[in-house]
Amino acid sequence: MAFILGSGSPRRLALLAQLGVTPDAVRPPEIDETPRKGELPRRYCQRIALQKVMAVEAAEDDLVLCADTTVALGRRILGKPADAAEAAAFLRMLSGRRHRVTTALALRRGARIWQREVTSQVRMKRLSEPEIAAYLATGDWQGKAGAYAIQGPAGAFIPWISGSFTGIVGLPLAETAGLLQAAGWPLYPVAA
Repeated sequence: MAFILGSGSPRRLALLAQLGVTPDAVRPPEIDETPRKGELPRRYCQRIALQKVMAVEAAEDDLVLCADTTVALGRRILGKPADAAEAAAFLRMLSGRRHRVTTALALRRGARIWQREVTSQVRMKRLSEPEIAAYLATGDWQGKAGAYAIQGPAGAFIPWISGSFTGIVGLPLAETAGLLQAAGWPLYPVAA
């Protein structure tokens, strides 16, 4: 049995390492992540995680883990910005407000699928235009849902969260550990 991480995220790889898990393979799936018309953020996140786990090629006995992290302001999904202008627009929307970050997990072995999701509340401080410009110049917004990563320079913009820090980063460790254990994957290997 092999363990496959269906994500190219270095953050998810590092978080798995905290559980003592090193994937045998990393296979990021190629899927269309476009939200459907009227799709709510939580349902969208669950659907994308499930589509990802189904798209990863694996042997019948292999364990495949995929995740999706979605930033939502009300019913609006703030995906990965296409460019700096869209990133700036996202940051202006989030400035001084609370928003939700949901990470959905999907774990597959053969035909069996385990799913969980974790939603956290995040408050971003009111941002000045010079702060937005300086943050955009770092490039840290690229490839990040909502145009920021809490574990990077934008962490200075986040005075308050309620929920799972690791879930906001992209892989909620408590829930991931629970799913892996439910599927029979050993955590924290014992030294011989």
